[in-house]
Amino acid sequence: MGQKNVTLSIDENIYHKYKRFCKKYAIALSRSIEIFMENKIKKEEK
Repeated sequence: MGQKNVTLSIDENIYHKYKRFCKKYAIALSRSIEIFMENKIKKEEK
């Protein structure tokens, strides 16, 4: 399946802190959000 670009409204301070967190641990920000969403879906499906 392809990729989808989305626009989100996120608290600016949280965004910047999380972006630094991802950079520190060499994590792709978009992939980490995608994993979060996948985990939420899996939890709901149980």
